[in-house]
Amino acid sequence: MSRRHDLPFSAKIPADVDRPDKIVYGLTARQLAILAGTGVAVIGLFMAVGGRLPLPVVVAFVLPVVAAGVVLAVARRDGMSLDRLALAALAHIRLPKARVNVQEPITAPPAWCRARGRLPAPLQLPVRAVREDGVMELAEGATAVIVRAGTLPFGLRTAGEQAALVAVFGRWLNSLDAPAQILIQARPVDLSGLAASITETAADLPVPPLEQAAREHAAFLDQLGAAHDLLVRQVLIVISDSTGQHSNPRPWGQGRKRHAARDAGAAVVLRRAEETVRSLQALGVAAEVLDAATCTAVLADSLSPTEPPPVDNAGPDEVITAKEPL
Repeated sequence: MSRRHDLPFSAKIPADVDRPDKIVYGLTARQLAILAGTGVAVIGLFMAVGGRLPLPVVVAFVLPVVAAGVVLAVARRDGMSLDRLALAALAHIRLPKARVNVQEPITAPPAWCRARGRLPAPLQLPVRAVREDGVMELAEGATAVIVRAGTLPFGLRTAGEQAALVAVFGRWLNSLDAPAQILIQARPVDLSGLAASITETAADLPVPPLEQAAREHAAFLDQLGAAHDLLVRQVLIVISDSTGQHSNPRPWGQGRKRHAARDAGAAVVLRRAEETVRSLQALGVAAEVLDAATCTAVLADSLSPTEPPPVDNAGPDEVITAKEPL
């Protein structure tokens, strides 16, 4: 039994589960279509100018077309084919670069204004509101919850422990009946606060050697933070539910039924989030369901990681006051 557990555990997982099927000579249907279009363009070019120009001139016209078609069909950049990359670049160029926080479309200025450039577009974020229980109401009517999880040293476990961890994680993946997103973020960490806390409490230690060791450790933390860009990993699991996404209530009961559908979706995602927390705790991973304040802070930090955190808003039962600058 111990010999079987000492064997290295490995599992083959496809690098790209959505990879298209290869039809002929290792080429997909999309690549064959691009090459066929290139061939048609080359034949048309030969038929148009083949009898009017010398052969070297025709070849000089045809070679760039052939090279562009082959590169467009075969080459890849950052794991994406060049044709899809070109379409994504074209869509990005056509999108408006300036956006404003309004709900209605931007009206064009009068003709006498002579405004130059493109008009800004409304900023449409996927999250419309965050409830008090941490449930996010999405723009299309669905709901979602964020679960923040820690990490564990997988490489330091034995082969049997690794197999058990993979089995438990696989059971959690198989239990999902709705889309879930796993996001791993690398955030800068500042050790100056920890070093200052250790320095302040070092004088309260009972013996001088412990105080000296604490001060040396605080100095090491300060030196480590000054010499290196320290990062900490944060794992976010977004669990969503589309209960109210496709609901089409009658006009006379639209608001009430939409609210009931969102409440039902919120209850579903909260239950799924609690099940996710229990599954991760079985793996030895610390996890928690984010409340409204933490969820808002995580969303703001994800949208603007280099900006300072937003000012705290007043709660539903708090009196709105104004703070005068000092």
